[in-house]
Amino acid sequence: MANLLWLQGGACSGNTMSFLNAEEPSACDLVTDFGVNVLWHPSLGLELGENLKKLLNALTSGQMPLDIFVFEGTVVNAPNGTGEWNRFAGRPMRDWVSDLSKVANFVVAVGDCATWGGIPATAPNPSESQGLQFLKRNQGGFLGKDYKSKAGLPVINIPGCPAHPDWITQIVVAVATGRGGDLTLDEFQRPKTFFTSFTQTGCTRNMHFAYKVSATEFGQRKGCLFYDLGCRGPMTHSPCNRVLWNRQSSKTRAGMPCMGCTEPEFPFFDLAPGTVFKTQTVMGVPKDMPSGVDKTGYVKLTAAAKAASPRWAEEDIFVV
Repeated sequence: MANLLWLQGGACSGNTMSFLNAEEPSACDLVTDFGVNVLWHPSLGLELGENLKKLLNALTSGQMPLDIFVFEGTVVNAPNGTGEWNRFAGRPMRDWVSDLSKVANFVVAVGDCATWGGIPATAPNPSESQGLQFLKRNQGGFLGKDYKSKAGLPVINIPGCPAHPDWITQIVVAVATGRGGDLTLDEFQRPKTFFTSFTQTGCTRNMHFAYKVSATEFGQRKGCLFYDLGCRGPMTHSPCNRVLWNRQSSKTRAGMPCMGCTEPEFPFFDLAPGTVFKTQTVMGVPKDMPSGVDKTGYVKLTAAAKAASPRWAEEDIFVV
């Protein structure tokens, strides 16, 4: 039996909603099949008021073991480093996070806000928000770059806005069943099992990317979304086109550009008007290139691809 506590800081609850829709395994499967004891969760916990404080104090004092501490949302430090803007159970939430992280065997940050600070940490960041161990690309965050849980691991980051439900539950299962030490993390502490490949991997529009055939508006069934509509699929680490959402689709499959929400820089361009759904270019060459591609090689490749593009690449082949 693994005790799990889930708390929520500065957040929209999107990752909680995602988690409750998990399928493989589901939130119920965690309890019935994998021995996860959900001590408290913002949407599932029964304890209120003094009873909740007693539970939290039992954990921080060591009277009750805390195997998995899941945190969603940013650590709010405003105003002036006090955290008083986000109080919970009689204290600033940041104080609970600090104390619980000291006694937890594993700490899991779920969603962009908990991992890198997300949208709340976008300049000018009035809430003084941080991720647990990162602020955007800079390691450190609230707990500091040297933080390790009792099991000897840094914070396990599961980014996304929101994170895919099955990324969350499968990592929880790995930790709860004693395989947390087998997790291999990348430089941003994301599990490599999910975040080594790119969003473009498995995208149904790869042939259009190869032949430089561009989609020009949302919802089109043909054309790559990278060239004009700002899709970040070729440079975003996520399995969104391998582990499909609702087992059916993904943003790119539905004709919506990937916004790169699993990367530390999200949201890109600080949400400036005209930058989010438009590819930023210099003399026709995208400012942000697909990973591993230099600008000279890109120009040569796209010129050759455009010249070799077959007629069918311009047709809507997804006929119903």
